[in-house]
Amino acid sequence: MPDIAFVLAGFAVGLIVGLTGVGGGSLMTPLLIFMFGVKPHLAIGTDLLFAAFTKLGGSVSLARARLIDWPVVLRMAAGSVPASLLTLYVLHRVGPAQPAVQSLMTTTLGAALLLTAAATLYKAVRGASAPRDVAPEALPAAAHGRHPALAVLLGVVVGALVTLTSVGAGAIGVLILMLLYPALPLRRIVAADIAHAVPLTLVAGLGHASIGSVDWPMLLLLLAGSLPGIWLGTQLVRKAPERLIRSLLSVLLAYAGTKLITL
Repeated sequence: MPDIAFVLAGFAVGLIVGLTGVGGGSLMTPLLIFMFGVKPHLAIGTDLLFAAFTKLGGSVSLARARLIDWPVVLRMAAGSVPASLLTLYVLHRVGPAQPAVQSLMTTTLGAALLLTAAATLYKAVRGASAPRDVAPEALPAAAHGRHPALAVLLGVVVGALVTLTSVGAGAIGVLILMLLYPALPLRRIVAADIAHAVPLTLVAGLGHASIGSVDWPMLLLLLAGSLPGIWLGTQLVRKAPERLIRSLLSVLLAYAGTKLITL
């Protein structure tokens, strides 16, 4: 029965990700902690690899459709991947299972969920007015955005946050890209965010695996449910009231974040 529960949890999270694009980490990590009683460091490490594998397929299809602006991805990764490696080094030195580290993880996770809730609500309200398309000749200028150093600097923040909490590569990443590249169409912003999340979560997830913070059997069960869930979500996305779902999710994430902070 517990095995089926993990598969069903993966399916539910995959379905919501497919419907809304909200990052799986903001949903899966608190679900593992609250519903299944998984220790925070195991929930975070397992979820990072869960995110890497689930977003890899999306990145491949987006790359084939030529929707990914690779300079945008590389600027973010130039900050996020080194920050992830540095955070992993610190975790390795102090030990992820230490009570003080567990407390820091849950508090930071709660704060990240509150930020994700705000970003999700912002996307529900602001996303409809974001540019939907631009002329092909205008794409290079749109992908240049604001000062490139800002993308690297904010990538550092995202990299540390994702490695410590598994949250931030989804809704927060999209929000940052919307602010840095206001002329870039929304679908290309989402594509860049998904592509950036793959190397970041893979590096962070493998780093957590190296310090024993990944439950491999649980990961396989979650993936067994999430992959069909994501497929179904992408099929239903045009029929679902996306703005309503995002608004409700923001409330749920805010509740989970508040609960984690007050643990």
